[in-house]
Amino acid sequence: MNLNQLYYFRTLAELEHYTKAAEKLNISQPTLSHSIAAMEKELGANLFEKQGRNVVLTKYGRIYIFYVENALTQLELGKNQIERLVSEGGGHVGLAYMTSVGTNFMPKLISDFLDDPQNKNISFSCYEGNTKTLLYNLKREKYDLIFCSLMENEPDVEFIPVYEQGLVVIVPEGHPLESRKKVTVQDICPYPLISYTKESGMRRLIDDLFTKAQIMPNILCQFEDVNSMAGLVAANQGLAIVTDTPTLDNYKVAKLEFDTPFSRRMVYLAYMLNRYLPPAVEKFKDFIIQRTKER
Repeated sequence: MNLNQLYYFRTLAELEHYTKAAEKLNISQPTLSHSIAAMEKELGANLFEKQGRNVVLTKYGRIYIFYVENALTQLELGKNQIERLVSEGGGHVGLAYMTSVGTNFMPKLISDFLDDPQNKNISFSCYEGNTKTLLYNLKREKYDLIFCSLMENEPDVEFIPVYEQGLVVIVPEGHPLESRKKVTVQDICPYPLISYTKESGMRRLIDDLFTKAQIMPNILCQFEDVNSMAGLVAANQGLAIVTDTPTLDNYKVAKLEFDTPFSRRMVYLAYMLNRYLPPAVEKFKDFIIQRTKER
């Protein structure tokens, strides 16, 4: 059974007349009759019975039309949705990013993109997560584009550097280091460290900092997001190395300059190579790349 047969069946059920239905479908009456007969043979039941010059649905036909109409309606809705997503004037972008870029970088980027009247009908779905989770879902087509840390051994993913974040050390207000304003890895090693989880790209960077200094950090707790880390620091449970974001101003912590040549972290735009990107996604991707060149 094919899709045309379902359309033929629905049209004949609606018009109850072979000639009228064939004219509406722009096919010959024998073609329509043969199609309906083939359906009835496959189902093992008569779908129509004669009533004067017309035909009407049998008991089995009335049962089957319910499912056929539902199926065709869902297919048409799906077709309309796909057309909306890939339309030149509109479309949708599935976007995900690390929490650290969600406060100011991403809202500004999306806002500037939508300020162009040509993009006003493009919509966004936005999600947050760590780099490992973002890449996992990117590969499974949950997201179109992600902003994450660079990951090695990902040959199917294109990474484009777009945004550099500064790192700071946060300490609770009144901490002995607060007056220093600028600290080194050696300065912070005596204190408990509140760090990112191992799945985070930031954790790899921080571990590398301590490895280069030949110091083993005293990691007290691990979190996925900077807000939880800042909250524990404010509670005087340790200090943390984090990306410098405006959300830190909401906590009773002091930000200290990190005196190391590796005190910055690059954020990358990532997407799957050799995968079709709808026009809206391609347009937003090109906008990001152009914006990066202008920096």
